[in-house]
Order: sequence, then C-alpha cells, then structure tokens
Amino acid sequence: MQRVNALRPLLPKGTLTFYKDQLLITKGSGQFLWDSAGKKYLDMFGGIVTVSVGHCHPKVNAALKEQTEKLWHTTSIYHTEPIYEYAQALTATFPDPLKVVFFVNSGSEANDLAIALARNHTGRFDMLSMRNGYHGMTQTVLGATNLGTWKPTFPHGFSVYKFMNVDPYKGVWGGTKCRDCPVEIKNRKCDCKEGQCSATSKYIDQFEETLAYDFPASSGPAGFLVESIQGVGGTVQYPKGFLKRAFEAMKKRGGLCISDEVQTGFGRLGSHFWGFQTQDATPDIVTMAKGIGNGFPMGAVVTTKEIADSFARSLYFNTFGGNPLASAVGKAVLDVIEEEKLQENCLKVGEYFLKQLAAIDSSLIGDVRGKGLMVGVELIDEEGNPMPAARMASIFEGVKNRGVLIGKGGLQGNTLRIKPPMCIDKKDVDMAVQAIDDAIRKGQ
Repeated sequence: MQRVNALRPLLPKGTLTFYKDQLLITKGSGQFLWDSAGKKYLDMFGGIVTVSVGHCHPKVNAALKEQTEKLWHTTSIYHTEPIYEYAQALTATFPDPLKVVFFVNSGSEANDLAIALARNHTGRFDMLSMRNGYHGMTQTVLGATNLGTWKPTFPHGFSVYKFMNVDPYKGVWGGTKCRDCPVEIKNRKCDCKEGQCSATSKYIDQFEETLAYDFPASSGPAGFLVESIQGVGGTVQYPKGFLKRAFEAMKKRGGLCISDEVQTGFGRLGSHFWGFQTQDATPDIVTMAKGIGNGFPMGAVVTTKEIADSFARSLYFNTFGGNPLASAVGKAVLDVIEEEKLQENCLKVGEYFLKQLAAIDSSLIGDVRGKGLMVGVELIDEEGNPMPAARMASIFEGVKNRGVLIGKGGLQGNTLRIKPPMCIDKKDVDMAVQAIDDAIRKGQ
C-alpha cells in the first residue's frame, strides 16, 4: 500500500475516488471484492452499476478467453461473426421498430452519438434534457448533464435546454403513491385518483409549455435525452406515466425521444428488461453501456432503420466499437442474464431490499426509493435538510468499515446509491441493511 500511495500522484487529482483510506482492490468474484490486505467486501455498487452478472463470471471469462485465441480486432471496415451474432441477440430484446444497433465504447460515447443521430435525422440542433440528469463527460454530452458538481467551466454542449426535475419526493408536485416503487413516499400526501397521477399531469403541462416557449414554433427540438431513472442524481424516479406522455408530446413536435438506459437496462429494474418499458414509453433511440459488458468497456445505440439510414448522409466510423472481444463478452452477458434468471432475481431481491431499508427506524432517512436492484436512500438531518457533507462522509466510511461497499449521489451527495451485481441474494441484503442501519445509528 505504501508503494501505491507513492505512485498516486501519477493519476490526475480530478479523478474521483471514494474513501479517506483508499482501497486497493486486487480480486473479485460474484458479488464480492478483496483488497490488498485480504479483506473481503460485499460489493453493493458493482463498479458504478457496471458489474451486472457478477465479478469474473466464469461464462463471460470463458467467452473472452476463447475469442482472444481467435481474433482480437478488425475494426468496422471488416465484419465478423461475433458482431452479427451479438447484434442479433441484443436487438431481439427490443420491441419493433428498434432493430438497428451502432456499437461504441462507453455510455458517454453512446449518448454523444444519439444526439448526433437526432440532429442529423431531424435537421435541427436544439436538444432538451432534464435537471439532475447525468449523461456522460464528452463535451457534447456535458451540455445535457445537469448536475453542477459535474459541470466544467469551459464551453460545452451548446443549445441544450433543461426541463425541471420531475421528482415526486421533493419536486414541485408529487405524493405518496406517485411512483412505481414498493416503498411509498413518507409525509407527502397524494391526491391522485386510481389510474391517474395528478403530479404527472402538472409536470406534463410544464413540459408542453417548455416546448412552446423555448423552441421555434415552426419546428422544435431535435430530441429529448432522459434517463428512465436518474442514476448519478440519486436514484430519482418520475411520477407514473410521465415518460410516456412526455415522449408523446415531443413526437408531436417532430423531435426524437432518447432513452438513456446506461444504468437502468439489462433487467436491473426487475419487471422489464429496459427502463422505458416500466413507463410504457416508446423511444426512438436507446443508449446503453455499463452492465452491457459486465465491466468490459463497451456501449451501444439502438434505433430504427429509418433513423439509422439517415445517418448515411455522412460517413460513420468507430475503431473499436463492436470489436470481436466486446461482441463475445456482450453475447455471454445476455446468455447469463437469461440462464440465471437475473432479471427475476432483481425483481424479487430488489423488492425485499427496498422494504428492509424502509424498515430501518431512523429519522435521518428521508426517503427510500427505487425499483429492482437500483436503490437509493436519501439521508437528511434533524431539520429535514440534506445530510451535511461531513456527516454523510462519516456514515459512508462506516458502511465500508463494516465490509459493504456502496455509492453516493445527488447534487448534495446525500443519497446512498445501491446498485449491486444482479446475482445478490437475500442474505447479502440483510448484511448490507445491517451495515447501513448501524452506520447511521452510530454516525460512523
């Protein structure tokens, strides 16, 4: 560890790291990690929602090893068997007409390409995203990312407008039963009627006003880029039906709807394979990364044939996207999700997890939310304000010291982000809940 500390200055200071006493991870298996001292940790963050089927899954490892002995790289100027096999398997998880896929290397690149597709197809430039959303770190996508903690001072992402955050917990409108979650919002009454969410209707009124006031009446925006559930923003869920109605409003103006599934895709939400399906929404473009490769650097953009064909007006090229190694890994990940019924596991274990967290008796928990194995726990102080950074850091360290690794998010960094490998079981949940409960009660 002493040598690691000596070498630390070789990496940039701006690179985000967790914990006061930095971890040096040396091994992973399933839902567990080990550090250089041999201490075992339950990984409840999955490399930031990336390790989908478990660390070093033997089937994924075997697929990668087999492909390394056949063919590593040709780039997109030649086609390979793995890219065709994977394209067929991946697009089979989507409803019609989402059946054409571009392969890239990360979520930032996927969202960057999606914006380019929308602008190219519509002939428009303006884009719309949402406050509190996170979509990546390229200069174009930084314009759509709307969390001040991630915004640079240099010019970026021109002509991306922001819609208000649609948060039923602490947004302008919302209430007890407004979101699709096993846990209800505390202390905020809901006046919704059965099958109708009044908060959604009010937010949609504002969405349509945004389209009317902020964009030319003769056209409108090129597209709307939005997460199905906000990830970095603190696992924020929208009121029921919001995405469906927002997408409908956008399409009436001729704009394209882009669903950012980088964190919500591949069965993580349990009830559906893709996050947009949980809101009965129909996007024109879908972006994905992270869990797509279980840690292997890859991403993809799925769209319609019409939109993909329109991109032929200009030449598109990607050196590494869809290379044989990535395609073999991606196909193996899909196989494991199906064979081990990991989507079903997310539904069952996720519901148990959310209810156990909600049962923690602490006034410092303002909200427990999420769906499947995408979970957030928002911490507050005694006055109901966001938990101060120093107290939050102490609790965060305390959970780690009890052998559980989690993340944190939200503009104030006061939400515990829990997005584990999708193979965890109820015993793992009990261990994580106990660690969180104990750390909150003791403040460290």
